[in-house]
Amino acid sequence: MSAPPLIAHVVHHFDTGGLENGMVNLLNRIPPERYRHAVICLDGFSDYRLRITNPAVEFFALGKRPGQDFGLYLRLARLLRRLQPDLVHTRNLSALEGQFIAAACGVRARVHGEHGRDVFDLAGRNRKYNLLRRLARPFVDRYITVSRDLARWLVDTIGVAPARIRQIYNGVDVERFQPRLGARPVIGPAAIAPEDLVVGSLGRMAEVKDFPSLIEAFAQVLALRPPLRGRLWLFLIGEGPTRQTCARLAAELGVADRVWLPGNRTDTPTLLKAMDVFVLPSLGEGISNTILEAMASALPVIATRVGGNPELVEEGLTGRLVAPGRPEELARALLEYLDDPARRAREGAQARARVQAHFSLEAMVRGYLGVYDEVLARRAFLPAAREAGRG
Repeated sequence: MSAPPLIAHVVHHFDTGGLENGMVNLLNRIPPERYRHAVICLDGFSDYRLRITNPAVEFFALGKRPGQDFGLYLRLARLLRRLQPDLVHTRNLSALEGQFIAAACGVRARVHGEHGRDVFDLAGRNRKYNLLRRLARPFVDRYITVSRDLARWLVDTIGVAPARIRQIYNGVDVERFQPRLGARPVIGPAAIAPEDLVVGSLGRMAEVKDFPSLIEAFAQVLALRPPLRGRLWLFLIGEGPTRQTCARLAAELGVADRVWLPGNRTDTPTLLKAMDVFVLPSLGEGISNTILEAMASALPVIATRVGGNPELVEEGLTGRLVAPGRPEELARALLEYLDDPARRAREGAQARARVQAHFSLEAMVRGYLGVYDEVLARRAFLPAAREAGRG
């Protein structure tokens, strides 16, 4: 019997993040008799790759040098010629140039995924970036976007034909992420009491996540409602360049004793069970895995009205949407939930039901398998000479 088709997944770097979490869920659940996988990291990878339980998935690091590294393209081309993948799947702008190399190496089936706009261009209007996207357009058989917002942007700004786009939501493991039943897990600061309230967030602590705005909002809540001072906590879970900024800001605002910044953790389901309200103050998003995990944990979610967040959070049913970069608005929304335990319970239950109905891992895997099957079936009948001329 011949081996299943090989998919080469090309990413910039494989580390803790939403894109990587989605890949972990996908590669762990695609039946090995359907597809084989190799993950090519233009830069490198971390131990986060160990979350992929399929031992046959091999990782490759090409060690991209700072700035423009033209040698990277030669290294990628050599690796693709050695692996001879049946399909190349690049993800996000930082790996898009892999489409040109894959085409030059004779890889006939090519997919590109958009998981969120570039952190330096959250609105997706940068002319240089969009020129690259348009130049790559003829080489991409199918685009996959994680949100309707990104699909509309590809059509309106990049000029991709709607028929070439497949929108597939990230899925969440509703068995792993469960509501809290009974007492709060024993986790976090030693001083926390069973009757205390916990506002929480987690994720990569990068500037785009705007966690400082959440600290400012938290400080405003304590100033507006002094009785909460002794029973309200803020959990900020994650690592990244703004973690120390957040710690300094909490100290400057006099709330450092109520803010827990433990860095990266591997016990996300337990951490979410310890929270009462989940907040994501991002300046930009594709589709947030952390929002889905919080919803699966039966938490009401307060999120910024950016990217795909409005596609997840139903205003007044599963949470609240607020403007980005507005700590005062976020503080008011927090007070609404902190003052109303019945609302927290009701919207949290509705959030979990929504995830179970619309954001299953099974649906996500079926979506990706459908794209891979479709592209490979089409390419099996197209002469190679027509490859570069397609629009």
